[in-house]
Amino acid sequence: MRALAVLAALAVVVLAPAAAPAGPPTDQVKSRVDRVVRVLEDPEMRKEARTAERRAVIRAVAGELFDFTEISRRSLARHWQARTPAEREEFVRLFGDLLERSYVSKLELYSGEKIEYVAEVLDGELATVRTRIVTKQGTPIPVDYRLFRNGDQWRAYDVLIEGVSLVGNYRTQFNAVIQRSSYDGLVKTLRARRDEPPPPAPTGKASGGPALDAPPAATPRRVQTP
Repeated sequence: MRALAVLAALAVVVLAPAAAPAGPPTDQVKSRVDRVVRVLEDPEMRKEARTAERRAVIRAVAGELFDFTEISRRSLARHWQARTPAEREEFVRLFGDLLERSYVSKLELYSGEKIEYVAEVLDGELATVRTRIVTKQGTPIPVDYRLFRNGDQWRAYDVLIEGVSLVGNYRTQFNAVIQRSSYDGLVKTLRARRDEPPPPAPTGKASGGPALDAPPAATPRRVQTP
């Protein structure tokens, strides 16, 4: 399914940027892009000995760009209202960790793909930054970032890949798990995913890694009940 995905989705934001139109939402997305690209293109940071440091930087940027509480609320939809404050806090932590882990593992495959900033649409406290990823094969993939304003910061609450919503994709998966099992079953699954060992770091320089044929978040792994 082409949809996630920060994430992990969400992960496409670090592809090499092209010129962007003026505007605070686009500027903030681009600044975070630049920070991660510098890390991924730094031969020293690509060394295995600096894997933990490199991944920490990427996760920090993900935390700045994405509002995991808002993504969690929208992904759980009506089930969010039934949760206690403690349950919400745990869900945000588990789901945010899942998205960040996916984000990091996909970004480490970076090999110089480009992203073009196409347009910025403002609607009061909301904004959409429209981009287009150009793969190594020259295939354009539209990716839209939906953001909301929080003070002087613009935070992403959804990503649309070829018109398919990351939040909508997870909402469908989470609702199916809850209907088939229970909310506790969903949380148990997320805990199990959290406890999985992180994937090994790719070896070699960024230019030697495999190309990304599509946004890493476009095919999120389906959540399964235990």
